[in-house]
Amino acid sequence: MAVSVDYVVRETASNLWRNRLMTVAAVLTVAVSLSLVGAALLLRQGSANATGTLERGTQVTVWMEPNANAQEISAVGTELSQLNYVRQPCVYWNKARNFAEARRLLPSDVFQATTEAEMPTSYWCTPVALTDAAQVVHTFTGTAGVLSVTEPQQTIHNEETVINVSKWVCLAIAIVLIISAAVLILNTIRMAIFARRREVSVMKLVGATNWFIRIPFMSEGLLQGLIGSLLAAVVVYFVYLFINHEGGGRTTSNIFTAMHMSGSEVLLTNVVVVIVGMAIGSIGSAIAIRRFLDV
Repeated sequence: MAVSVDYVVRETASNLWRNRLMTVAAVLTVAVSLSLVGAALLLRQGSANATGTLERGTQVTVWMEPNANAQEISAVGTELSQLNYVRQPCVYWNKARNFAEARRLLPSDVFQATTEAEMPTSYWCTPVALTDAAQVVHTFTGTAGVLSVTEPQQTIHNEETVINVSKWVCLAIAIVLIISAAVLILNTIRMAIFARRREVSVMKLVGATNWFIRIPFMSEGLLQGLIGSLLAAVVVYFVYLFINHEGGGRTTSNIFTAMHMSGSEVLLTNVVVVIVGMAIGSIGSAIAIRRFLDV
């Protein structure tokens, strides 16, 4: 007995409408779980982008003693210029430039207690890799004329930790919800099979093949997974817009700026989300048919 598209569409729609509450619950569970999966994948990609951006923008600052003499300042500059793990050249800030920067950053009451003569000079350097920052700190700490060496590695590490924890929390919740979605789809198919058990028996008596009976139930699960995954893809797209909006057009950078993603990255994420959603629906319906449909 041949299976027509019209028959599959009609029977699938009939099954979905007959168990519409279960269908809605299954679709929404798929949507929520895959939204979390998509968000976790975006955070993973954003974390990789942020790490690269932060590494390229990391600067190590060698602060000289306010009373350091010209020879000590020159010696530090010469040594910095010879390091192969520092991008050349390092930028030298004199007292006047550091004083102007302090005026911009410090509270007025703190700044008023500071004079230009008390300000240190400094060298601003970009390490080749993020891990090289610690090596610069180690090299110049305790050097004659050097007050201190600072680098923002701890800040970067904290931001990466926040991203990674969020990513794994989303994935853990998503796994639980994906299992729940598959079980809901399985139960929806089981109820559809139970409601049509007499009809299935009649179809078998008149010579219907196993696949003729099975395909409408399989398409029902596949459709539930597909609809849920498409809803999740919309949510993931809005998450992408939020991240890029929060990171774009800012006068100062933030973690969202570093996480900025391209359209191709969110498209690839949504393709994965849709494929996973269809797989969930297919697996749930396949298990239900194998266990409850006696054909």
